[in-house]
Amino acid sequence: MKKLINQPENVVKEALAGMQAAHADLIRVDIEQQIIVRKDAPVQGKVGVISGGGSGHEPMHGGFVGMGMLDAACPGAVFTSPVPDQMLEATRAVNGGAGVLHVVKNYTGDVLNFEMAAELADAEGIKVMSVVTNDDVAVQDSTWTAGRRGVGVTVLLEKIAGGLAEAGASLEQVAALAKKVNDQGRSMGMALTSCTVPAAGKPTFELGEDEMEIGIGIHGEPGRRRVKLAPADDITEMLTNPVVEDLGLKSGEQVLAFVNGMGGTPLIELYIVFNALHRILKGKNISIARSLVGSYITSLEMAGCSITLVRLDDEMTKYWDAPVHTPALRWGV
Repeated sequence: MKKLINQPENVVKEALAGMQAAHADLIRVDIEQQIIVRKDAPVQGKVGVISGGGSGHEPMHGGFVGMGMLDAACPGAVFTSPVPDQMLEATRAVNGGAGVLHVVKNYTGDVLNFEMAAELADAEGIKVMSVVTNDDVAVQDSTWTAGRRGVGVTVLLEKIAGGLAEAGASLEQVAALAKKVNDQGRSMGMALTSCTVPAAGKPTFELGEDEMEIGIGIHGEPGRRRVKLAPADDITEMLTNPVVEDLGLKSGEQVLAFVNGMGGTPLIELYIVFNALHRILKGKNISIARSLVGSYITSLEMAGCSITLVRLDDEMTKYWDAPVHTPALRWGV
């Protein structure tokens, strides 16, 4: 195992201390509680938006804390759900009197712990609504989930719902838009290599030099099938067609297209995939109205990518375009 770490047990806390040092103008970090909070939180009269999950997927979620996106994030240990106490503390920290939205990826630990935190917050008089993301079309159930996994749509939902919350909408309105983004989005990913969890010290799974896994999860969970390595154009088709079919995209529709790197894939390769995606969608007369390319929801150093498509309407486009200023996403400011 070759990693830029000290002791495996200190990885998350040391990374959080690094985030605090690098982005003190945007966030404040409680290293002991493992909570990242927007620097000016709580914003009075504004709906708070929080998310969380295992570490190892950076910049998700802590990199998305700031104006126009998340108000707080709760990182757990690597690939391990944060605990209800963290989520409750984050909920308190962002409660400006208008309620708090929990954005929860559909992994069993995340769902159960966020539910418990919401109940505890409710007992304290904080109104909480939750939206669960479940956009992965690859498999119905996996090692970590009941139902579909929450993956790339989570990033796009946090930006769009965060934009509406920033504009002063009610908790019900923000939750409704978040649910709409999830309902109109689908994702599928693939891996060229495994990743190595620091505490484990060895790869999560083995892939032959000439093999790839189609439909992989962000924790290294198995996908739909293991096949021989193929050119980028063919891989892009293997990921795009199931997403288009599951979403029921039709000729003339517009999408937000997100090509995401899994952590070990250079940007030059992600643009090759985006080029293929653009060509495939153009052939179906589906327009890419907005796009995002880069490594935003990763799996440590796994090589591979995922494709997410969201069917756009005017409301979603407006809040995607709205200003955002976080460590990992910034535009319009």
